[in-house]
Amino acid sequence: MRKLLPLIGTPSGSHPGGRSAMTCRFRCGDACFHEVPNTSSNEYVGDVIAGALSRRSMMRAAAVVTVAAAGAGAVGVAQAPQAGAVPAGTVPADAAAEAARRKHKGARGLRFAPVAPNTTDAVTVPEGYRQNVVIRWGEPILRGAPAFDPEKQTAKAQAGQFGYNCDFLALLPLPGERNRQLLVANHEYTDEVLMFRGYDAANPTREQAEIAWAAHGLSAVVVEEDRRTGKLTPVPRHQLNRRVTATTEFRLTGPAAGSDLVKTSADPTGTKVLGTLNNCAGGTTPWGTTLHGEENFNQYFANSSRASDKRYGIGTGASERKWERFDKRFDVAQEPNEVHRFGYVVELDPYDPTSTPRKHTALGRFKHEGATVRLTADGRPVVYTGDDERFDYFYKFVGSKRMKRGHGRAVREHNMSLLDEGTLYVAKLTGDSPAIEIDGTGKLPNDGEFDGSGEWIALATATADGAVSHVDGMSADEVFVFTRLAGDKVGATKMDRPEDIEPNPVTGKVYVALTNNSNRGVGSNAKADEANPRNANKHGHVLELTERWNRPESTRFAWSLFLVAGDPDDPATYFAGFPKEGVSPISCPDNVTFDPYGNLWISTDGAQLGSHDGLFGVATRGERRGELKQFLTVPKGAETCGPIVQDRRVLVAVQHPGEIDGASVEKPASTWPDGPGKYVRPAVVAVWRADGCDIGV
Repeated sequence: MRKLLPLIGTPSGSHPGGRSAMTCRFRCGDACFHEVPNTSSNEYVGDVIAGALSRRSMMRAAAVVTVAAAGAGAVGVAQAPQAGAVPAGTVPADAAAEAARRKHKGARGLRFAPVAPNTTDAVTVPEGYRQNVVIRWGEPILRGAPAFDPEKQTAKAQAGQFGYNCDFLALLPLPGERNRQLLVANHEYTDEVLMFRGYDAANPTREQAEIAWAAHGLSAVVVEEDRRTGKLTPVPRHQLNRRVTATTEFRLTGPAAGSDLVKTSADPTGTKVLGTLNNCAGGTTPWGTTLHGEENFNQYFANSSRASDKRYGIGTGASERKWERFDKRFDVAQEPNEVHRFGYVVELDPYDPTSTPRKHTALGRFKHEGATVRLTADGRPVVYTGDDERFDYFYKFVGSKRMKRGHGRAVREHNMSLLDEGTLYVAKLTGDSPAIEIDGTGKLPNDGEFDGSGEWIALATATADGAVSHVDGMSADEVFVFTRLAGDKVGATKMDRPEDIEPNPVTGKVYVALTNNSNRGVGSNAKADEANPRNANKHGHVLELTERWNRPESTRFAWSLFLVAGDPDDPATYFAGFPKEGVSPISCPDNVTFDPYGNLWISTDGAQLGSHDGLFGVATRGERRGELKQFLTVPKGAETCGPIVQDRRVLVAVQHPGEIDGASVEKPASTWPDGPGKYVRPAVVAVWRADGCDIGV
């Protein structure tokens, strides 16, 4: 970890992925500046994709009607009190007419005038759409919690208030409560320099550390819809509202629970863990719970000297936040196993605020970006999850127990055990072109395709009677606790930061967002292959997987390139064959979701094209497959997270607004969402059509 002062003024361009130095410090512990954790000789996915910006592109270009370039009709709302609409940039005089004309063009669900790339310090939405800030960091949600006062923060107050830096979002139904839904949000990490006036990174106080512990975790809060406007507002003090923090008790479940690898002086049973950290993306389950992926947990721990910890990016010195000064569990030298209790998929029952959340060891331990669930035909869960690190892998868990229908306590208890028994797999991809044809420039191989086959390699199987390792030289406990090392041993394919992985509920195809990897092909690092099209991949790409027979439990799949992100004018970009003059520029795909029509929606993190991050929709089938449109952009320094796309509403989490090198409470880089003179605050935003009709139709 590096201290604050040397980073002030560091050019943002020196940080891979376009992130600011501040983002790298607080979000992922300068992961891009650490030595690459994966030093295995496994095949690199870039070596498996590069080359086929496809003959399909030329064939589709002839078959698809060219659409006009994106850009007209965008509107930004600064969201200060009484704020009105402001233009996102220069808008032609006939923008409204153009928006109306384009309304009836495009795939169903994507018939809106695309937002132009911009650097407006606001959430910018299409012409004819409206928005509101649903809830901000610090707003009270629990009974007895005080109103937010940034100058008088306390850990007790924060434990009853909405947490910081929201990421994954879920909106769940509330039967019997008209116009209400239950919002669940992750709180990934804290930006202390933007939270505390006069923050001294070298000497944080105990109170500041405890406030940050309380600002991590999860929030559940009931929200109410104004049917006249589409606005969502929180319902404070509702009985289902809940905060889960870095000190909440969790139950460790599955095959590694009780192992000597997870026992500590505070928990000799190896089954009780305090807190959850760095929750990134997640998912909802068919049985009514939410899943949350612990991602960059490594940055909170200090003073490691083990090779296994190095593989996870855990440092040898002090941590950035210095929490080890206030709780020895963050000091690996004093509590060597505490770090083994983080890096799992967390499950929360949001309908029972008294329930104990769980950490599922059967899904493996790594930097989980998220966890999305699909059921087999006989009702068993399949969970897809990515390990968000350069040159790391993506995984699948296939459960062995069937989901039960119903809402009784026994049914819910059974269903919350579904992710404790089954087999964990890691992906290996093979391209179908000779390696000599893959040069990392985006030049097509001779067959004109980026595609190939893949297999899911079994790592370990957990049953009610125990667990069995399928990896030579590793016990089952070791596989579930040191999952990255297991992936190394079986020859999994190295990926370019595999983040969110989601199955399309309409087609069953699975989409993998690969955010970027500027280290690909640099120095001794692995070069491009047919599953990653470019060396020095700063814009990222999206893979499309088809499970054999479209059965999620299959151990074989086909893959093809769906998107290669970047400026459409760059010949190395690809949009599933759609004519590139009809798409929006996109960089660094991160979280993904689907609308009711099967369109893929992509949020970005660290865009490298000179504009702010945003949310994009892209058709996945039909004659407009690959048509990508930008739906919104977020304020200065922010990342677009947690997208939800319903029939009549889109929600996004605006994470770390104002997170720019050198910014602080005293020198804010953004005035969002409340205007000048106020603290910049991460928040959740809802967007709807002004006429009350469905999104994009």
